[in-house]
Amino acid sequence: MVDWQLIWKRMEPNCRFLLSGADVITTATYQASIPGFISHLKVSAERARELLMSGVHLAKETVKRFESGQRRPLVAGSLGPYGAFLHDGSEYTGAYAEQMSVEELKVWHRPQIDCLAAAGADLIAFETIPSIKEAEAVVELLREFPNSKAWLSFSCKDEKRISDGSLFADAVRVAGRSTQLLAVGVNCCPPDVVEPLLDSAGPLHVSNMSWVVYPNSGEEWDTERGWQTSGKPSAWTPDLSHMWVKQGAALIGGCCRIGPAHIAELRQQLKGR
Repeated sequence: MVDWQLIWKRMEPNCRFLLSGADVITTATYQASIPGFISHLKVSAERARELLMSGVHLAKETVKRFESGQRRPLVAGSLGPYGAFLHDGSEYTGAYAEQMSVEELKVWHRPQIDCLAAAGADLIAFETIPSIKEAEAVVELLREFPNSKAWLSFSCKDEKRISDGSLFADAVRVAGRSTQLLAVGVNCCPPDVVEPLLDSAGPLHVSNMSWVVYPNSGEEWDTERGWQTSGKPSAWTPDLSHMWVKQGAALIGGCCRIGPAHIAELRQQLKGR
């Protein structure tokens, strides 16, 4: 039996982010998948689909409480990379992509996209994508859902490269092939690499596309020890948002270990521009 109280508790942080002024919230589906539910919860494929769609339904119910004449927050259906399903930290390396084809990655992602789109997500958030090959897969696959819009954000290893070692500029060009992507950018990376990463790609030359930027707190993920400080103070500060806006970012927020208080301060900074 599904513990709906637990699921709702996991959605409660979205309320706090909305109270802090967030215009977009993501669903709690980053690591969720049809195969994962079937394997770990021992449910049918139909039930697995219902569970995945419930992530969107719960987020939309939460958003309704904050809708007004001037404000309608959006729900982005979170879809992590194949590495998130592996649960081995490989969304920060992309190593698995070497053994998989674009078609195999499309087969993996298809049912999750289908569920999020069918449940009514306002857009799809392809998050923490570590490799160009997986980016190619989701860009191609998105065409099968012509009524869906999305953003595509990469995990990155330094100021010029995404996690598989490919140049961020090349990854951005892959995203530029899609007319359905509203934004491309980075997430779950140290804040201090965002500006040089965007600079390395140069200006976006796709009229309907902007940057999406939501770094983590500045700490690094270790698959055995969890989040680790690098020995220097966190570089996350809302002041950085002004530079990202100048570079063309339209979607700005925070990823891991960024809380509602950070978002409230970020919104205040942006409102004060």
